[in-house]
Amino acid sequence: MPTSFNAADYLIDRHVRDGEGARPAVTCGERTLSYADLADEVHRVAAGLRALGVRPEERVMFCMADGVELLAGILGAMHAGAVPVPVSTMFTGAELAGVLADSRARVLCVSARFAAAARAAVGAAPEVTDVVLDGAADVLGRPGIAVHSWADLRAAQPAAKPYDTWEDSPALWLYTSGTTGLPKAAMHRHASIRSVAECYGHGVLGVAPGDRCLSVAKLFFAYGIGNSAFFPLAAGATAVLEPERPTPALIAERVRAQRPTLFFGVPTFYAALLASDIPDDTFASVRQGVSAGEALPEVLFERFLRRFGVEILDGLGSTEALHIFLSNRPGRVHPGSSGIPVPGYDVELRDEHGAVIAEADRPGDLYLRGPSIATGYWCRTDTTRRVFLGEWLRTGDTYVRTGDGSYRCLGRSNDMLKAGGIWVSPGEVEHRLLEHPAVAEVAVVAAPDDDGLDKPVACVVPAEGSGVDADELVAWCRTGLAAFKRPRAVVTVAELPKTATGKVRRNVLRELVRDTLRTRTDEAADLTPAPLDTAAGSGL
Repeated sequence: MPTSFNAADYLIDRHVRDGEGARPAVTCGERTLSYADLADEVHRVAAGLRALGVRPEERVMFCMADGVELLAGILGAMHAGAVPVPVSTMFTGAELAGVLADSRARVLCVSARFAAAARAAVGAAPEVTDVVLDGAADVLGRPGIAVHSWADLRAAQPAAKPYDTWEDSPALWLYTSGTTGLPKAAMHRHASIRSVAECYGHGVLGVAPGDRCLSVAKLFFAYGIGNSAFFPLAAGATAVLEPERPTPALIAERVRAQRPTLFFGVPTFYAALLASDIPDDTFASVRQGVSAGEALPEVLFERFLRRFGVEILDGLGSTEALHIFLSNRPGRVHPGSSGIPVPGYDVELRDEHGAVIAEADRPGDLYLRGPSIATGYWCRTDTTRRVFLGEWLRTGDTYVRTGDGSYRCLGRSNDMLKAGGIWVSPGEVEHRLLEHPAVAEVAVVAAPDDDGLDKPVACVVPAEGSGVDADELVAWCRTGLAAFKRPRAVVTVAELPKTATGKVRRNVLRELVRDTLRTRTDEAADLTPAPLDTAAGSGL
């Protein structure tokens, strides 16, 4: 028989059984819950979902701000044997409708502040029957939808006993654009949650009961859910949640008030902190900084350490692997690299023929083997077969192993790019721009900003008789896409360079726009604030 294991029981109830129920589990604003308090919330949510008719292994979607409700909702769904699907709060109504329809979730839990997107989404997602709100708002997009308050959901008699899930039972779906551009759900097992907590949380960070974890990346990211849920809760530590859009001033205020010992960010946000006027002793309580989502430039590592006295561990993870699998180690950082494999994981570099590259300093495609790799993508058979190869995961990254044994990122193996650590599909942005009457052709590529961080730049061929208004096109993208996907610049070109078979030569365009986003030439110049979007999170 399969081994029984429920991740919510492992993260919460285990500590209560061990007599640690009084320890602080989560704090958000003025509200702090002990492990016993959080267990009660989780049990009530589990019972409430069952009362709504949610069955084991059925999906429950969450479009909610970070807070006790979202944390209890995710864990409550797992406790009930259902599959929580936390999704981006930056989604437009159409984007939310797309993942709702794809997941076939019947229940949507949503924060009142995102009611407008939810209202548009449920109108286009006919399988949704119930919406649960954490505040007052109108989300009725069509007849036949029952709307419940969060108080209604947690009013049921608590379900103290978790559903008898197995280690391999589905526990969590996380949507990613990954390597193909279209949102797809990476499906994770209950045992994978324990694996990332033990391999990275304990094996690299050494998270202990006295730690307090604060993450810029939100709970709907793989990176964020590890930082703010799996790692602190597995260790009996405390998660510090922040529901609002992160800014340097806000995060500095939270750090001073909550005194976190572990701080998780992304390179774009570390650059923004350096460009701000927050006090140099802001991070005095932090014993370790962590970065993921995109490669951390060496200059940012050195400047942050010099100014704030905090060493940042850069690492590489993915939604498909659930969290970080390559990482630097405390006190043994190789600046500009992603470090070495996390305990429990193996990596290989392979050439274009699939042969393993044994020698150092030779680039190759990065492959991963480890205990937390997803079982595949939901209803994406062809993509699953291309990415999940037996025990190995094709990451889509090009890396090189240096002479010191660390791994350095050379970029993506395809044309996907990141903005603020979040995957952006060029094709999705291009599709939106092509809907504008002034655009005849367009290609979106990456260009580095002053901090060496890639951002989207649109190369536009104007329609005949039309001119290109860059501000208008950026605004056009904002209204049809999540804001972080917008191009940071628009460059007018007479034609797009193409191969003989008609494919756009993106390498030529990347060279063309290479300096478009640079505003300084002096390497020692002050950092300029990086543009930040809601969640400013990670593509993991």
